[in-house]
Amino acid sequence: MPRRTTQEWIRTSLRTPGIFIFGLVMAPCGWILDLTATVSPNWRTLNDLPNTPSDEFLQQGIWDICRASTTSTVLECNQQDTTYFNNEIIRVAQGLMVASLIVTLIGLAVAIPGIRCWKDRPNWIVAGLGGLLIFLSGVMTIIPIAWYTHILDEITSDSSLTGVRVGYCIVLGYIGGIFEILGGFVMFIGICRCCGGKNRGERPVEEVVRSRQPKPTPRRLDVPSLNRARSSASSVPYSKDSLDDDVSFPRAKSPAARSANTSFNGTPYDADL
Repeated sequence: MPRRTTQEWIRTSLRTPGIFIFGLVMAPCGWILDLTATVSPNWRTLNDLPNTPSDEFLQQGIWDICRASTTSTVLECNQQDTTYFNNEIIRVAQGLMVASLIVTLIGLAVAIPGIRCWKDRPNWIVAGLGGLLIFLSGVMTIIPIAWYTHILDEITSDSSLTGVRVGYCIVLGYIGGIFEILGGFVMFIGICRCCGGKNRGERPVEEVVRSRQPKPTPRRLDVPSLNRARSSASSVPYSKDSLDDDVSFPRAKSPAARSANTSFNGTPYDADL
């Protein structure tokens, strides 16, 4: 019995697939947000500090600590806090955030050659591996962000832990990590053909060939005409054209013929019997 060959697929368009466009937009946006969250010293803020004016507060990040004020835009950075930087979460966050930035760049460098739109077919394996790296970079961002948020009040510091609030870097880190996870995952699913090949913009070769075959022209049938020629000779006193006139009102019925004997009153005579 002959062995059945693998079904062949073909792309119906030379445009860049939508899953790659989505990934190439989400990944750089997430990388910029993660970079801002990494270098900015505002993972958490400490308010109501003792022996300081009420308008001053501390901004603590994973690389630096700054003293800020609500009445001034000047930041006094490079604040010393050995206890804070000795926490395990700070060292883990430093390593994972930097690694996430590097892995995202590597993922984009791998994915871009595989999705070049001037090729007949994208290299799905190369682009999918790039999406996998971007997905992992988003996971590496979410882990320290979520861990830091979970133990926000438990991270020790030389300053008094009063009025602890979440900084904007946590929000930017969450958004950036989610962007990278979504973009990388969508690019990665290009490796497998799912949804009947629609995720790749592909269709089976048999279906494409069948749709391109010319359709047979319909057979034309000659139907005899029902119009009959009228005879020019007619014994009817009216003209032939009067037959074509359209009568839009009913015609009155002709009265019955009357008897010639108008004196008959309905009484029978003896001669009639």
